[in-house]
Amino acid sequence: MMEQLVLNNQWISLENLEHHFSNEHEVVLGEKAKHAVIVGCEFLQEKVSLNDRPYYGVNTGFGSLCNTQISSDDLQQLQINLLRSHACGMGEKVPEELVKRMLLLKAIALAKGYSGVQLATVERLLFFYNNDILPVVFEQGSLGASGDLAPLAHLSLPLIGEGEVWVEGEIIPAFRLKELYGVEPLQLQAKEGLALLNGTQFMNAYAAFIVAKSERLFEKGLCIAALSLEAFDGRHEPFQANVNELRRQSGQIQVAEKMRKFLCASERIKKHVQDPYSFRCIPQVHGATLDVLNFVKTTFENELNAVTDNPTLFPEVDQIVSAGNFHGQPLALAMDFLAIALAELGSISERRIYKLISGTRELPPFLVKHAGLNSGFMIVQYSAASIVSQNKQLCTPSSVDNIDSSNGQEDHVSMGANAATKCKRVIDNLISITALEWLTACQAFDFRVGWGLGPETKTIFEALREEIPFMETDRYLHKDMAKARAILLQRLR
Repeated sequence: MMEQLVLNNQWISLENLEHHFSNEHEVVLGEKAKHAVIVGCEFLQEKVSLNDRPYYGVNTGFGSLCNTQISSDDLQQLQINLLRSHACGMGEKVPEELVKRMLLLKAIALAKGYSGVQLATVERLLFFYNNDILPVVFEQGSLGASGDLAPLAHLSLPLIGEGEVWVEGEIIPAFRLKELYGVEPLQLQAKEGLALLNGTQFMNAYAAFIVAKSERLFEKGLCIAALSLEAFDGRHEPFQANVNELRRQSGQIQVAEKMRKFLCASERIKKHVQDPYSFRCIPQVHGATLDVLNFVKTTFENELNAVTDNPTLFPEVDQIVSAGNFHGQPLALAMDFLAIALAELGSISERRIYKLISGTRELPPFLVKHAGLNSGFMIVQYSAASIVSQNKQLCTPSSVDNIDSSNGQEDHVSMGANAATKCKRVIDNLISITALEWLTACQAFDFRVGWGLGPETKTIFEALREEIPFMETDRYLHKDMAKARAILLQRLR
């Protein structure tokens, strides 16, 4: 029997989310969550039936049209029009695995009962999730302020039989879901369109993906850095516990401990008094990134368990509150910070590649025999440098930007969606740089005949060498580089 994640408004960690996502577990609503959704929906319908005052987005227009009241007869059409008018995404299609996360995150938020949606709406989101019916969503269009309006509109249109979806690798019109799955388009009630569109689920789907990938890449990248250090004949003293504990930085202390575990306990006589910073300062640089990763993980985890649509319902105190929980500033700042921290891992990794090919410490220039006739790994470093430079350009913060929208009603926006898509490009680039360091470190270590490695560095050395042999003379290196990246990606799953 398939394992289930039962949503009962419990705290969900990012690890828990990724575990269920990676293992394709079914997600269902528990009784507590169902009760909360029903109570919220009934409360809202009672308020709407009284029609004695305006409630933003329930019986009014949206944005700067918030003072335009809508008649009771048009409330359903108002929500349908909202989905249609806001589905204005552009750019590349969002990867399917991220769309699937968006479905789950939206269901988690609505299941808390503060949004006033029908039970059928939450269950339809989970039906899509469990059956891999994935709406076609586009990367561009969200300002990250009134939630991720455009991306979430594309996510939600198929619920009413409009828009497009991925089904078994093929894009089809959403109206065909009735024929294929026997599901009728949802009949949206008051506020439901707004509840579906308001929220930070586009940004946070990217965030959850990036954090999960970053944690796995951090471990692999650190082990590859240790392999580079061994190939460079680097000193081990910079990783001692005593010197690192004096700095009192948690990430640094953890990285030094991991490096001690990775490094071979050899008794080789080191001829060098000091190593370059790219080796000697691995605890300080990688450790600082680890601290950032832990900080942003907490931010994203809080968001995963939050209610971020507007207005918010509080049936127990008879309130409907219009506020700003949809504003993406916490995520925008965190993703800008994470992009910078990840880019620095790529920057220091490229410097280690440079040192390994530089023809010092009894390694041949460009890590090849007969350099001159052969160029060896010369252009591998060029490629890494090019990617590092692009990451630096991508680290210009999105969160400091602002463009007034909706006739001035939405006068400060987070640009968190741009921060999210940009941060994903940074980690994709970091994966490539790390793969190039792996390839280079293995080539360098092959010149250290008779030298030992620690168990984990030996494992990663052998894992690459099983697929990519030592380069005796120049060959078509792109294939090796692409294969190294593919092997690394496989190990990050």
